[in-house]
Amino acid sequence: MGIIVVDLFSTLDGVYQAPGGPDEDREGGFEFGGWQGHYFDKEGGDIIVAGIQRLDALLLGRKTYDIFAGFWPNAAADDPIAVKFNAVPKFVASRTLQDPGWAGTTVLQDVAAEVREIRGQYEETHVIGSGDLFQTLLAEGLVDRLNLWLYPVTLGTGKRIFPEGTVPAAFSLAQPPQAFPKGAIWLVYERAGIPVTGVDIEGERGEA
Repeated sequence: MGIIVVDLFSTLDGVYQAPGGPDEDREGGFEFGGWQGHYFDKEGGDIIVAGIQRLDALLLGRKTYDIFAGFWPNAAADDPIAVKFNAVPKFVASRTLQDPGWAGTTVLQDVAAEVREIRGQYEETHVIGSGDLFQTLLAEGLVDRLNLWLYPVTLGTGKRIFPEGTVPAAFSLAQPPQAFPKGAIWLVYERAGIPVTGVDIEGERGEA
């Protein structure tokens, strides 16, 4: 059995929309695209690339897929990310896409059932961005690992990772957090069931 890994870049207030460029995703009138670049450094970049090199399949929501499909097939032939993305099997969750133009793409309509099959076929299937798909997978118990990159900026608007209606879920750290020179923090979580609530913190302090 493989794992489903979700890779997300987030501001401190949970915005994941359009980290990579000004025009990446202007939906909803979003004007802060390209917020990640100022905090990008070699150390963090090397780990992001290393994570991409580990993936065996790529799973995307429709909007993120359209962005990727419009960019990576046309990227430099020696770009290691482009080489990886263009080579691996790709899956896109969509009820309307009929003829995906990115070679190696399969369209998923029954997401929960088909992602369970994909998880059994590949060692590491990565979801990048794709916030709506992330919510679906979380509700279906199909998020095994969360790679969360936090950047030291707040935007106050934009698509958020955990909007109202997010299914309650608990996570545990899979490895120690790692900080990078320009302020980004890399957090790796694994799903740990449901949240533990109803705990009297005063009682916990007393036992400590």
